[in-house]
Amino acid sequence: MRISIRYQLLLPLLALMLGLVGVSTWSAYSSGQRARRQIENQIDDIATTVNARYFPLDGQILRLMKGLSGADFLVREPDGIGVGTLSDEPGNLPAPSDSPTQHFDKPVRVGNTSYLCGGVRLKHAVRPGTVLYIFYPESLWRDAVWEAISPALTLGIVGSVISIVLSVLLTQQLSRRVLELERRTRLIAEGDFSPLPLPSRNDELLDLGRSVNEMAQRLAQFQETSRQTERLRLLGQVSGGLAHQLRNGVTGARLAVQLHAQDCPAKEDDSLAVALRQLSLVELHLKRFLDLGKTIELQRRPCDLGLLVRETLDLLVPQCRHAHIDVRLAPSELPALELMGDASQLGHLFLNVLTNAIEAAGPNGWLEVRWGEAREQAFVEIRDSGLGPTPAVAQRLFEPFVTGKREGVGLGLAVARQVAEAHGGSILWTREGNCTCFRIELPRRASVSLTPLQ
Repeated sequence: MRISIRYQLLLPLLALMLGLVGVSTWSAYSSGQRARRQIENQIDDIATTVNARYFPLDGQILRLMKGLSGADFLVREPDGIGVGTLSDEPGNLPAPSDSPTQHFDKPVRVGNTSYLCGGVRLKHAVRPGTVLYIFYPESLWRDAVWEAISPALTLGIVGSVISIVLSVLLTQQLSRRVLELERRTRLIAEGDFSPLPLPSRNDELLDLGRSVNEMAQRLAQFQETSRQTERLRLLGQVSGGLAHQLRNGVTGARLAVQLHAQDCPAKEDDSLAVALRQLSLVELHLKRFLDLGKTIELQRRPCDLGLLVRETLDLLVPQCRHAHIDVRLAPSELPALELMGDASQLGHLFLNVLTNAIEAAGPNGWLEVRWGEAREQAFVEIRDSGLGPTPAVAQRLFEPFVTGKREGVGLGLAVARQVAEAHGGSILWTREGNCTCFRIELPRRASVSLTPLQ
């Protein structure tokens, strides 16, 4: 059987409140009984005192007794003659008792007033058989009883009502917050990972809301990762066959140009050399697509960092000349800056970053490349005169398929970061004045464990 949280909280409170009402009612009843006994004891004391010895119960004494007790009195002799404080003749009088103890069981009406009446035979009266009747107004009786029970009864009722109202309001508020959490979790299940507005009250539901937001954030990241993985898989499937065929064609074209250069040497015309460099560049790009998504073990060997940078720049010289981009080199002061790494993968790293810088600089821009050693780390800094990435992609620049270029794919810098991290290094970018700087840091020694390149 399903019982909502609201009723799980409300039912015990209601039971507690019913218990409070019951205790208050019992306390009120006990107070009423005590008030009744107090009045009866007061009247009994008067009757006992009068019956203990002879008193001249004339009209003046009876009026004095009425002022002290609030009751009316009637002295009736055996022949029916009597004196009292009543204005009218009473109706049916109860049978008198020999005991001064009164119980006032039956009401007696005198005129328009209802009295509780009891009678006692006086032992020391002048005439034997004289009876003293005591009349206590029923209205005073009720007022005294109500005055005794009203504080406890009022406190119980008012406290119960306030407790019920507060309990209902609190349970409704708690229920709304729980329902809002349920609604947000359903939206998360439907794919909406927007954060849940957190309540201002610091309690367990606030912690739960934070946990829900953290879960939504991680699910959003997981969904984005899954989407990127799926795009990589589809890209690998679609482009794999095409890139393989193109690479075979480019390889054949490069061999044909090399044979032609051997048969027809041209001492002053370097167009064939330019064509060979461009074919090699296309072949490297195709190899990058073919290696995308594969696990490649790095082949670490000693290699010259400056030589790798220069060879990569040689491939891009025709593109820079065509765009009138000024290429500035600031090589290391060391004659040879050797490090342990995979020369082929590092060539891809430098090629991707340099290509990105050339495209960012644009026509008539400039490009500055410097490399060296700092804190036992080899570094390469590539600056360009471009405007830098837009704010929309600045924080996700190294993520796959994130690009601000209209015709860009968004894989170059992502692959560059993978290669750098696989070598135990890093790649960062900063905006320095009017230029964008990419800094690549690589360890020179082979103390870093071999990391597969995904």
